[in-house]
Amino acid sequence: MEKAIIETVISLFIIIFIGFFAGKRGIIDENLNKGLTKVLINVALPFMIVSSFIFKYEENIKSNVIKTFAYSFIAYMVVAFISYILLLPIKKDKKTILHFANIFVNTGYIGFPILNSIYGPEGVIYGSIFNMFFVIFMWTYGIALFKGDFKREELKKEIKSIILNSSILAVFIGIIIMVFDIKINSLILNSIKSIGSITRPLSMIIIGVILSKVKFKKFLNNFIIYYGILIKLIIIPVFIYLISLPLTTPSKALNSVIIMTAMPASAMTSILAESFDKEKEFAAVVVSLTTLLSLLTTPLIINIIK
Repeated sequence: MEKAIIETVISLFIIIFIGFFAGKRGIIDENLNKGLTKVLINVALPFMIVSSFIFKYEENIKSNVIKTFAYSFIAYMVVAFISYILLLPIKKDKKTILHFANIFVNTGYIGFPILNSIYGPEGVIYGSIFNMFFVIFMWTYGIALFKGDFKREELKKEIKSIILNSSILAVFIGIIIMVFDIKINSLILNSIKSIGSITRPLSMIIIGVILSKVKFKKFLNNFIIYYGILIKLIIIPVFIYLISLPLTTPSKALNSVIIMTAMPASAMTSILAESFDKEKEFAAVVVSLTTLLSLLTTPLIINIIK
């Protein structure tokens, strides 16, 4: 299990380094990186979302699948509440970045491989359900965090833009495919998965380019970063685990959700910070440090709940 975590994280950092190198050498400049971000959000990510809904599950785990919907929804609500309370001392855009990072974790690139190493395909199914809520909440609540307060006359327009967002449309398509068990032609399915598969390397390259412009010294002495990382990697998953003990019997489904909450910050923390031009360097450092430190914290959390 520890080997799976280490290999997954090292793989991500290799790709980040490629982006870092490309940024330092001027191969990818700021304008090109913004273009890559648009490709990621509007093309690659929606295809990855659709493909994440296309999975098979055995009849004997159907009840656990239904429970995972409830566990995942409750987990997101609790995480959002805890994060909001603990981040009250933090101000302005840094608070937005840390709050987003606490709620929206690296499900696909780190979470799925880890669940697969512990529980096999069954764990990946539960992780996929958790990931559904990730997508839905990220493109609603998550976007609202970055956009800030809406004026009344703009609210209708913003709601419409969120509903018509390519990733939200991808969620609707994915849900329809899953609920009605629609069979996708292998040629089309392979194309969907191929386009979606560029999400992982592209997002890491974008982060690497952002990091190539970061002056790390001004962040590494910043207490806020370490406070945010402590909340993200330790306090939140341990709290979720503790409140689950008296409420329900431990199971693979429940443990999968708890493990997901222990994952590092999603790459989308940095991607959206870049898109909205809000503390993008700070966001890139948060994503990178939580990913690196998860090498230590994730095995610890897993050993606690198992």
